[in-house]
Amino acid sequence: MYKKLIVLALLFFFSLNMSAQCAMCKAVVEGGNETVAEGVNNGITYLMVFPYLLVGVLFYFIYRHKKKGKA
Repeated sequence: MYKKLIVLALLFFFSLNMSAQCAMCKAVVEGGNETVAEGVNNGITYLMVFPYLLVGVLFYFIYRHKKKGKA
């Protein structure tokens, strides 16, 4: 129990120091071109959607399989 708590505390502590952006994305956005920054944001949103869709479909099939097993 204490090992899990220590690992969780260490992960939280080290995550505070991490930067959320890669150097290239940050440099492009700080360049001042608004259309490029909007394109970067749209690309990030586009790439972010697919993992959530895949996980949602996976959980749907697991739910359907478990429901079919109970009936």
